[in-house]
Amino acid sequence: MKRRTFLSLFAGGTASLARVAGAQQHERRKTVGMVSAFSEQEIKPLRGALIGKLRELGWREGENLEFDLRLTAGDPAAMADAAAALVQRRPDVIVAQGSPLLEAVRKHSGGIPVVFMLVADPVGLGLIQSLSHPGGELTGFTNFELSVGSKWVELLRRASAAISRLLLIANPGNPTSAAFSQLIEESARSVGLEVRTIYVRNAAEIEEAVRGAAGPPQAALMTLPDFLPVIHRDLIVKLTNELRMPSIHPFRTFPVNGALMSYGLDFPELYRQAAVYVDRILRGTKPADLPVQAPNKFELVVNLRTAKALNIDLPSALLASADEVIE
Repeated sequence: MKRRTFLSLFAGGTASLARVAGAQQHERRKTVGMVSAFSEQEIKPLRGALIGKLRELGWREGENLEFDLRLTAGDPAAMADAAAALVQRRPDVIVAQGSPLLEAVRKHSGGIPVVFMLVADPVGLGLIQSLSHPGGELTGFTNFELSVGSKWVELLRRASAAISRLLLIANPGNPTSAAFSQLIEESARSVGLEVRTIYVRNAAEIEEAVRGAAGPPQAALMTLPDFLPVIHRDLIVKLTNELRMPSIHPFRTFPVNGALMSYGLDFPELYRQAAVYVDRILRGTKPADLPVQAPNKFELVVNLRTAKALNIDLPSALLASADEVIE
């Protein structure tokens, strides 16, 4: 064989191998889409937890993984648009955070596997067949068992025996709000508290509700697991502290920003657990074969500075049981 012919064949063969290798590399790259109601600042550590766990499991951005994150800041219109745009990309799996975003994704997903988080009572909402055998293309992690509402009531009463009234802030757009509020109202009344649930849609309605509930006898405030109070947490914290109302919330971001306390999920751990399900689906497991799990790690966070400002002497036993005390 002539040298020129050999080099020509070699060059052609090398190019073919390169194309094959490139195609194989392209085939190996998977796309994970995610929609969240959190802000960019709030999602950063959670994205890091999810991506970090995926890295441990062998997935690396820019190599065999592409991660497409869509943030909506809790705007319902933005949720619908983000879900539709993400589904149009046809990712290999979608991570949906919260009931409203899961509903938005479901309207368009059509066969794309979905790992959901922060969805309370998915069976009751008709999203899955059962926790052990979800069926279809959905699986993931529930938010809170409804019974946690009694725990929130108990913690408020332990924090301040002076509380005699409870204001519950709820979002009418969240399908689990009614079930949560019913249980919390029953729990509060069983221990002698006057309780009222007010459904709010925006900052103006939140302020009207909180100011209307303030004043003697001592009132306290509770928010439900939902993106709406998270978006308006600065306003809620400002109002409750100004009106000297103890408050409890499902998310740590509230006491970190000045509310009295929270009892809720360890969010980074939840995102790491979601990453395990994403990995299994990317490797071929069907969502229907992955049981829906309940979070197993909760944390109590107490803001001692706020307690002092509200003239609340928190019991030593409560402080000892806290996972984090902000001083």
